[in-house]
Amino acid sequence: MIMSDLHDFIDLLSIKKMTERRLYDLLERYQSPERIKRASGPELAALVGPDCARSITSLRVTEEVERAYEIADRCAISVVPYYASGYPCWLRTIPDFPPVLFARGAILPDDETALAIIGTRGATVYGKNIAEQFAAEFVAAGATIISGMARGIDTVAHASALKHGGRTIAVLGCGVDRCYPPENRDLMKRIIEHGAVISEFAISTPPLAQNFPKRNRIVSGLAKAVIAIEAKEKSGVMNTVNWAASQNKDVYAIPGNIYSKTSSGTNRLIKEGAIPVTSAQEVLELCGFDPQHREKSVHDVNLDEAERMIWQNLTHEPIYLDVLSESINQPTGMILNTLLALELKGLVKQLPGMMFVKTFNK
Repeated sequence: MIMSDLHDFIDLLSIKKMTERRLYDLLERYQSPERIKRASGPELAALVGPDCARSITSLRVTEEVERAYEIADRCAISVVPYYASGYPCWLRTIPDFPPVLFARGAILPDDETALAIIGTRGATVYGKNIAEQFAAEFVAAGATIISGMARGIDTVAHASALKHGGRTIAVLGCGVDRCYPPENRDLMKRIIEHGAVISEFAISTPPLAQNFPKRNRIVSGLAKAVIAIEAKEKSGVMNTVNWAASQNKDVYAIPGNIYSKTSSGTNRLIKEGAIPVTSAQEVLELCGFDPQHREKSVHDVNLDEAERMIWQNLTHEPIYLDVLSESINQPTGMILNTLLALELKGLVKQLPGMMFVKTFNK
């Protein structure tokens, strides 16, 4: 997309009365933002009403718009309207698709083979481990990971995809020049380098609460299926699932502890018809991924006798080193050395307080 188009879209979206529906109708009629700006007032008024038409014909480059130009240049932001070749063709199939996407990074044709991983911001160790494992196995099978870069499950899913050499796309509820949450700044930079950060919201749009339910339709719209790992009864996860259902996308849910609030939503989803899954491979098979595409994964790692013994006594719930030592009747020194070896193989994670958990099933 040429820079003048980017500037023209920034100009049009600076109009407060420029709704998504109006922008779509204008683009359908004129096929470019520059032609919209050159159109006559009466023509425009017939499409978007007299007030919005007057705002278009009287457009001026304000200081705020100038700042948006500078940000777009500094952050290498591109704009992709729905009729452009770079717009995800699979996103155009959903109801109310965004007429324009702002992007940092690159959306590739191969990203059509994508899976969305979603979950609560207040994720448990169990949920984070599953997000890490599923994302790793999904990218090994050739899938791009879609999520919202929120705290918790989203962050782990993006990070795991990058860690295992895959592609990932983050859909933001703010402008693509903003990082939300702010602690994900480094993660956002890496996502841009190995995928894309996208948003339908104009440059410098803050992360307002009302933006996130709307952006969730893009998270599900970009994916072949949605995998809900942990969710409370009322959460953004449930909103994304509702969008997925309206888009005829399959929804998979991870069963959780019936006493845990973070699993109450996913357990309810299963009761209401979501497909329960307990492994990434189940999802891949149900989604029709080619099993031959899968690269060497955690299942192919060889364990010696000591590693296997300790592995079999670990779970996805944290366990103290002393408790593990007592349960298998082995000295803590030997166990610690073996745990560190398992950690180097990516199978175990150490938590504060000398606690350990499995990160993958084997």
